Amino acid sequence: QVQLVESGGGLVQPGGSLRLSCAASRSIFSMNSMGWYRQAPGKERELVALIISGGTTHYADSVKGRFTISRDNTKNTVYLQMNSLESEDTAVYYCRGNTISTTYWGQGTQVTVSP
Repeated sequence: QVQLVESGGGLVQPGGSLRLSCAASRSIFSMNSMGWYRQAPGKERELVALIISGGTTHYADSVKGRFTISRDNTKNTVYLQMNSLESEDTAVYYCRGNTISTTYWGQGTQVTVSP
């Protein structure tokens, strides 16, 4: 079992920045992929950014050029740097980790972008 704990959410003005962290209870080195998802009220959960074990990254079109996903295997932590935030980025952000056989989710952290 792996526990994922997100942190770093909060209230920010449009154009501002936040960095989310996802701390794992054990090594993430064996994870095939780690990702950030988000769910806005009344909408389905969607992929924001993904980092594969080899380091390849993928982003939703809506966040390309603004968000950056990274991982620090020594700290068992995945980050999501979010810049130029927009009101449409308001959502609960979830961390997800995948092995070959299992998917793990964190409990989520709220990000609110508002003047």
